[in-house]
Amino acid sequence: MEEKTYKTMGGAGAMNIAIGVVALVAGVASGVLLIISGAKLLAGRSKILF
Repeated sequence: MEEKTYKTMGGAGAMNIAIGVVALVAGVASGVLLIISGAKLLAGRSKILF
């Protein structure tokens, strides 16, 4: 019974680490894209005529 618990905890821990890495990469990628698009908006601000 205890061995099964240790195996389950190990699997859950490994899955949490894997999901955390994926979330970190996705967060960094989306942050970079937002910064780039914001910079393009600010750069093109002077070209707008009202």
